[in-house]
Amino acid sequence: MSTTLTDRDNVPWYRQGWPWFLIALPAIAVIAGVITLVIAIKTWDGLVVDDYYKEGRAIVQTIGRTERARELGLSARLQIRSDSMRIELAARDLASVPSRIIVTVSHPTRGGMDQTLTLSASGGVFEGRMSALATGRWLFQLEDESRSWRMNGTAYLPTETEIRIDPSAP
Repeated sequence: MSTTLTDRDNVPWYRQGWPWFLIALPAIAVIAGVITLVIAIKTWDGLVVDDYYKEGRAIVQTIGRTERARELGLSARLQIRSDSMRIELAARDLASVPSRIIVTVSHPTRGGMDQTLTLSASGGVFEGRMSALATGRWLFQLEDESRSWRMNGTAYLPTETEIRIDPSAP
């Protein structure tokens, strides 16, 4: 017995699998696009610089300030605790050690976590309180108030709690 096309049971399209499979592929792409858009709007990485020329000039000045620290024979030993910092600053000539320094603690990708501290010397040692630092890589910048010299160091917290910064070291 043969059946004709009109004799088959007509099943509505929404009860068949292939139309749903073909609709699901673009629908998944749209949902993934919306999720990506939400993530992009809620999190800002802050890595793009608006004025490249200005940043380039600042880098040249920074190199000169690092050279100045090298000329003065400056070196520092930082001890990082959960909510405080201790810095021992040494120089060839003790007159080169300022009475106050500016310490900038910055996260490489999250600008909202950065901190700037002004520390005064007490017996050649600078100590101060700061907000607790999250786990991860941190950048430490030391400079005098007149910003004539500068030293930089990095640490991965919480494993590296003692940092040695020596601009004359290669």
